[in-house]
Amino acid sequence: MAKTQKAAVLTPQGEDFPRWYQDVVARAELADNGPVRGTMVIRPYGYAIWERMVAELDARIKATGARNAYFPLFIPQSYIEREADHVEGFSPELAVVTHGGGKELEEPVVVRPTSETIIDSYFAKWVQSYRELPLLLNQWANVVRWEMRPRVFLRTTEFLWQEGHTVHVSEQDARSYALRILTDVYRDFMVEVMAVPVLAGRKTARERFAGANTSWTCEGMMRDGKALQMGTSHELGQNFARVFDITYLDEAGETQFGWQTSWGVSTRLMGALIMAHGDDGGLRLPPRLAPTQVVVLLVRDEDGAGEAASAVARELADLGLRVELDARTDVSFGRRAVDWELKGVPVRVEIGPRDLAEGKVTLVRRDDGSKSPVPRDELKTQVAAALGAAQAALFAQAQELLASRTVEVGSVDEAREAAQSGFARLPMSVVGDEGETALNQAGVTVRCLLGPEDGLPDPDGRDENLAAVVGRAY
Repeated sequence: MAKTQKAAVLTPQGEDFPRWYQDVVARAELADNGPVRGTMVIRPYGYAIWERMVAELDARIKATGARNAYFPLFIPQSYIEREADHVEGFSPELAVVTHGGGKELEEPVVVRPTSETIIDSYFAKWVQSYRELPLLLNQWANVVRWEMRPRVFLRTTEFLWQEGHTVHVSEQDARSYALRILTDVYRDFMVEVMAVPVLAGRKTARERFAGANTSWTCEGMMRDGKALQMGTSHELGQNFARVFDITYLDEAGETQFGWQTSWGVSTRLMGALIMAHGDDGGLRLPPRLAPTQVVVLLVRDEDGAGEAASAVARELADLGLRVELDARTDVSFGRRAVDWELKGVPVRVEIGPRDLAEGKVTLVRRDDGSKSPVPRDELKTQVAAALGAAQAALFAQAQELLASRTVEVGSVDEAREAAQSGFARLPMSVVGDEGETALNQAGVTVRCLLGPEDGLPDPDGRDENLAAVVGRAY
């Protein structure tokens, strides 16, 4: 019965992956489209997952020494226009307010697309001496970038994110910090919590952030073989510091321009979570990220089964697990089981009168669909083991997908062909500027550049000495 209901709920991935994605977003009650094109309403279950992401990321960000602050949503248009590359990169996406309070504004204001310009105007006021550096700030906020082809979580006109902005005494200090964010915050979170393997590398000149000297990225592969840029960290050099006059007195009493970074991840991570792990049954959430790690599902409230289910839920919660009791016996058991599978809860514990009579309960893992009877007195141990195994299994499956759908090629033509079903790797010296243009015209991009043994490239190294990872992307 479960398979019949499942087939009726979601479009199979192999039939239409974009439709499957939309089905999951809607039917797992993650989000809905907002009333303005390109906006979204994040529903409670989706927001609970986002809150888990925020908590994990925020702890890692603060461990690097950054502190949270908040800056205005409205930015004077003149601020955006002060850095030439920045305004050129963002002008097609800007939402501009020209009227307020029934009157035309003296100066139009831009709805925050990113906050380099407004934050830097305050950095210029706050930074005086080398003793105050590094200045490390982070902001959790919403931003607006007018999106022509919206897709919930992946590309929306308004989305939620964190954006970090820092000032340092030297280029090396700024670079080290930008890379620390990339690896110790973003990659660590994506691998250890999201269970998504990522390629951490450098963006090409044409793919880097507007106004940056160097952009670093974490790229993941989704289950349809496409790439998703999951997080970026940028070395801004002294570009914004010179425009906004962010200077400090060094130890010798000389005036110096600061060196800066900016970095961010967004609700796009929700899209990554869905597409990296989801199957034809819906979400498959890694236990470390799941708002509900275990659902205790009462089959029928007979012969003490209801009391037993409540007791089991309390015992598991006492272990520090996030547990929900589903005792809605007025809804069919099959319907409820399918709904929890759709929402991706990692472990389901099913309790009914027949199980209790045998001194057992049924444990179901969402990641592999395995179902096994477990003695009542072994349940806590077995649940903990199942959660650990599910976390590891999801990562292993995603890693196998990345490996199996990445091929080594020797030409741009081969890379373009391979990118239709996954990633292609080839020397950037083979790609070159002309090859990158040809790939872009075919809807394919260089996702990142990797150093030896897939390590981070030398920041000062030449692109042509690096390996290029090529693919189609969201």
